[in-house]
Amino acid sequence: MQEGYSFAGAIAQMRQHTGVVIPVYFPEGQDNDLARELLEDNVHAYVQQVDDPESICLSVDGEGPGREVVEGLAREYGVQFVVAAENGGKLQALRHGMERLCARDEFVYLAVVDMDGDHFANELLNLVRAGEHARGSVGMEEVLVLGRRSSKQRPLGFLRGELEELADRVLLDALAYDAVVSGVPLRLECVTALEEYPDFHSGYKLFSRRTAESVFLDEPKLCGASPDAYYRHGVEAVMSVEALKAGAHLVLVSRSALNEQPVSSFGLLNRERLVADKMIWPCRRLAIPPHFVDQWLRNHIPRLLLNTLVPEGKEELLQIRSMVLEGIGATAADDLSWGPLFI
Repeated sequence: MQEGYSFAGAIAQMRQHTGVVIPVYFPEGQDNDLARELLEDNVHAYVQQVDDPESICLSVDGEGPGREVVEGLAREYGVQFVVAAENGGKLQALRHGMERLCARDEFVYLAVVDMDGDHFANELLNLVRAGEHARGSVGMEEVLVLGRRSSKQRPLGFLRGELEELADRVLLDALAYDAVVSGVPLRLECVTALEEYPDFHSGYKLFSRRTAESVFLDEPKLCGASPDAYYRHGVEAVMSVEALKAGAHLVLVSRSALNEQPVSSFGLLNRERLVADKMIWPCRRLAIPPHFVDQWLRNHIPRLLLNTLVPEGKEELLQIRSMVLEGIGATAADDLSWGPLFI
């Protein structure tokens, strides 16, 4: 049996050579009891997947209630933790956690998972096995493995799922444009997506070591975007783009998701700003001409079912379009055509 197909080889890589960073944040003034329970359940699940509990790093995004929680989990489960002095966003927490784990030479893979228990620990093996297959059988030295959700609308809700679809579609266009300009083809043979675009904004990601070092240890590249666009709103796009620009090849693995997320900070954020930033940063990073971005928005917005929510859906999409164009130094000079006359 080829090494890339071996269950035994993949489980050894997961148990002995895979580290996991879980970013932790408990908003001040919120009832965080359920979030604490979910985090502990998540930690309990992930320590079952590795031989050494210190392969799991809890990275707290700023002093506050999170420190006390992770200190207790570290005592009970043997995981390690790091606490940032101030809240700086999910990407800051991931960078601190990755810096801690990358100090250990034995890790071949490094994963990121959210604290809410929606990235199932028992499916980490599938991501590692897919990474092993791509590296050993397809000849891909560096990989980014995405845990692909079968649905976005069901776990995230209709509105958020539609908006993530828009961000994913624009990101794929941007990466294809960059591939042509750079002369480096975008390799998708290990994607086999059932839909038309990869699930870039899935929070379940696995990086080969050198890719993780490039994404999380290199100097941050804000590219003229706001710190929030880089560290908070566009985190998944940042990880995806920087991994691919560092030479990683994209791999997709289907994974489970809860039918409804038990906790989410989505409702605490300005969603138009959040979604616009998911597109602004990658378009700035990849130096996409504004008229291309505008056309991609014109291509993708009409196909979203959110348009059928009149007038709220259309108004929200127009607002996002205006914010994206403003964020890349352009303006929405005209109203958006809403697509073909007939379907």
